[in-house]
Amino acid sequence: MTARTPSDGGSKGVAVAGTVAIVGFPNVGKSTLVNRLTQSRAAVVHETPGVTRDRKELLCDWNGVAFRLIDTGGVDEADTGPFAASIAQQARAAIEEADLVLYRDDARAGITPGDEELAAILRPARTSVIVLANKLDDPRRDLDALEFHRLGLGDPVPLSALHGHGTGDLLDEIVSRLPGTGVAPVGDEAVRVAILGRPNVGKSSLLNALLGEERVIVSDVPGTTLDAIDTVLRRGETTFLLVD
Repeated sequence: MTARTPSDGGSKGVAVAGTVAIVGFPNVGKSTLVNRLTQSRAAVVHETPGVTRDRKELLCDWNGVAFRLIDTGGVDEADTGPFAASIAQQARAAIEEADLVLYRDDARAGITPGDEELAAILRPARTSVIVLANKLDDPRRDLDALEFHRLGLGDPVPLSALHGHGTGDLLDEIVSRLPGTGVAPVGDEAVRVAILGRPNVGKSSLLNALLGEERVIVSDVPGTTLDAIDTVLRRGETTFLLVD
């Protein structure tokens, strides 16, 4: 298995099977799963909730089948913090864009009110969902995943993103559910543009203005953008890769 950013050189001609979004409550291991599935350290992992805020895309390959993987911030409807509403908006945008959603839960904590709220958002969505009962580091505890049937989103999959338990079977399931077509990644022809500057000078606002959408979170709080966010912009015959 290999992982590339959506902008990898030499990616022209790669067939992309679809788009997968990872959503869930804060601190349930979404970014750890991203790094496990892509065999990289592309997603920032920290014990502090809320480290991931914007949508972050990677290109994942499993047995010769490539797909776009979107990491999102933790969604907590009860959170009154300065970024909570924007993080939730980013997650909803990822859900709308995706062909398949991986819904992460912490199996050790069981179902929480926040899980019920997120499940209520996903149930009416047209997007297919796989429920992941994460942090089951001991395979003998796989039956603990059965509790998540209550969410009404299908059969839960026991998983340990940290140790890799169940990730191979998960990737098989992901590939089997994707439509087989998707947005191709950009190749060597793309013009690469990095947006640099001191904190809180408007880099994210500039990126959103260029794209014509709220692609990244904008706030008066310095350091709002924690990850490098690669975004593709096409104007006429020219493709740009913008890095905030």
